[in-house]
This record gives sequence, C-alpha cells and structure tokens, in this order.
Amino acid sequence: MKRIGIAASKISKGNKILYNCCVVLISVLFSLFIFIIAGSTVLFALAIIKYVGNEIIGKNFEDSWRSVLLACMISLTVVTTLFSLTAILINLKLPKSIE
Repeated sequence: MKRIGIAASKISKGNKILYNCCVVLISVLFSLFIFIIAGSTVLFALAIIKYVGNEIIGKNFEDSWRSVLLACMISLTVVTTLFSLTAILINLKLPKSIE
C-alpha cells in the first residue's frame, strides 16, 4: 500500500492535489485489476465444479449456482473495496488545520 504513495509522489512531483488524484486513481485501477483476475478465477472454478457436479449428481445439483456466484462476487467486492479504501486512507495527504 505504501508503493501506491511512492508511485503517486513520483507522478505528481510535489503537487498535493495531483498526488491525491493519483492515489485514488492508482488504487481504484489496482482494485479493478484484482477484481477482474480473482472474479474470473472464481467463475472458472465454479464452472468446473458445476460441470463435474452435474456429471456425478444430475439436475438437482445446478439449482443454486446463481446464488453461489452472487455470494462469491459480493464477498470479493467487499474485500477489494476495503483494500482500496485502506490504501487511499493511508496515502492521502490532507491539508493541516490552522490553529
């Protein structure tokens, strides 16, 4: 997560507004990349399990696959969102309050 800040500081070169925009953009793009990779892996694994299950058990085995896929994708979304928010909150540089 610290590498996001390092990359954003090299891109922004001292501009805090550009730095914060880069932090948000990099973390969102990384989370989207991880979501696509992990989501396709889950989808392919469930497809293989469904195929093998249908060959062994039969038609009753395929009733709840949509809910299983939905639960997997929702949990993956929650994990990637938490990661992205944590990375943004760690690397964001907010102006200091005047006292």
